[in-house]
Amino acid sequence: MAADGVPQEGDAWWKSAVVYQIYPRSFADSDGDGIGDLVGITQRLDHLADLGIDVIWLSPVYPSPQDDNGYDISDYQDIDPVFGDLAAFDRLLAAVHERGMKLVMDLVVNHTSDEHPWFQESRDPRSPRRDWYWWRPPRDGREPNNWGSFFSGPAWTHDPASDEYYLHLFSPKQPDLNWEHPQLRQAVYAMMRWWLDRGVDGFRMDVVNFISKDPALPDGAVTGDGPLGDGSPHFVCGPRIHDHLQEMHREVFARYPGRLLTVGEMPGVTVEQARLFTDPARAEVDMVFQFEHVGLDHGRHKFDLRPLRLTDLKASLGRWQTELADTGWNSLYWNNHDQPRAVSRFGDDSPRHRVRSATALATVLHLHRGTPYVYQGEELGMANAPFRSIEDFQDIETLNHYAQSLRAGEKPEDVLPGLRAMGRDNARTPMQWDASPHAGFTTGTPWLPVNPDHTEVNAAGARANPASVYHHYRRLIALRHGEPAVVHGDFTMLLPDDERVYAFTRQYAGTVLLVVANLSSEAVAVPLPDGWQDAELLLGNVPAGEATDAADPAPPGHSVLAPWEARIHRRTT
Repeated sequence: MAADGVPQEGDAWWKSAVVYQIYPRSFADSDGDGIGDLVGITQRLDHLADLGIDVIWLSPVYPSPQDDNGYDISDYQDIDPVFGDLAAFDRLLAAVHERGMKLVMDLVVNHTSDEHPWFQESRDPRSPRRDWYWWRPPRDGREPNNWGSFFSGPAWTHDPASDEYYLHLFSPKQPDLNWEHPQLRQAVYAMMRWWLDRGVDGFRMDVVNFISKDPALPDGAVTGDGPLGDGSPHFVCGPRIHDHLQEMHREVFARYPGRLLTVGEMPGVTVEQARLFTDPARAEVDMVFQFEHVGLDHGRHKFDLRPLRLTDLKASLGRWQTELADTGWNSLYWNNHDQPRAVSRFGDDSPRHRVRSATALATVLHLHRGTPYVYQGEELGMANAPFRSIEDFQDIETLNHYAQSLRAGEKPEDVLPGLRAMGRDNARTPMQWDASPHAGFTTGTPWLPVNPDHTEVNAAGARANPASVYHHYRRLIALRHGEPAVVHGDFTMLLPDDERVYAFTRQYAGTVLLVVANLSSEAVAVPLPDGWQDAELLLGNVPAGEATDAADPAPPGHSVLAPWEARIHRRTT
């Protein structure tokens, strides 16, 4: 982009794109086995094309024992039979491209499955691949250090055959790769080029900022009552992370100029670090997924619920907008396969306010500067599922936390509310296509039960209703494609101390957009900036003339917003 802010020829295509994440197990089942598959995705592509989606991000479809639902990969260059085969993948990719969309694969190279041939070979201490993983001898008869796993318990598992331990930041079935080994890195790069040469359009890179560990593997600080320590200072954005990503860019991405989208999932990344990762001059990644805003309602851990203050959310997202404005690029999201449903977490999923709050949240997010990501079902207003007991959950993180909490003396009735609100299974219930049994997802028994609200919330009904969440998403995506200020405009936060109203402006090339959203269940009078009282209403989520529920008329210079009302105004300067 030129110094005056005008886009130049060759400006990155993904800045005006909208990405849609598909969780394949739960999207569409074509063969009745209860698990989504590649043919099912292909059959439903017109839903995404009609929505206006530019890029599909496909969660892992590689062969896997499914200990962590596919994020434990046993073969990087094939398709798990539960999803299909490489021929079905090629047909899906061709169908995506025929519709003018692109396809991004999930790249999981911090760890493999323990059933991957690389790891099986590494079990032999004499194998040249031994050092492709983090093997260490015991320390005083115990684990080599005190790091804890993200999925509960120690981050080390003992191998009796060699009397050594291997590192796994997640499940014991997900051993971490040792990126200090150059041959390992070259094997990963060759695999990435294999997919790109097949026609894939980029990668979403799972926990990629964990791939560089401090080789000394020092102990982490102990913050709780137990023996486990926090090892994250020694592997979150570790000592050689920038070296590795720059090498990856040289060896892989630079060979496909102008074609790819690369986004790094980076838990714990700071905005200062993100500036480095996304600075085009450094040639690392196009954008990162940061987790600051989705941790604001966490207490001691993600299942320890805390009320979310809107002022905290605005401060966090506003800082990322400001700090990346002149260098990098934001990825924008409310939810994904690891987060609960946005309308249940940040909105109001009651029948009265679900549609309005879902569209208000979408308006706020999509009008920020960055590339928006839509998670499957978000465009319908899908909500968290009504999990009654621990038997209803399947996710390894949830089940491990529940077991650990009970061992620590907590009562089930005290643990379950956090699991219901924050558990990853909320995002993984099957896509709700229609009001038929199993929501049109499968003719068999779904691997995870369908949310009972599918009779009211489904794609068929949403497509037929012009006032639905789906059609509001269509209008937002069309606005991004047609109004340059949405993509290129600067960002100025308004009313930062207001606990109910989220407001900001975007300004670009003589056009100014004002976004105001009432993110509460009560009507509120909003002070409008000078010059906006009679500005054009570009897009709103409340029909003109609908009652606002306000008890009193708006004061001079104010506008009354109905509960969960969002508006986008436009004027020229």
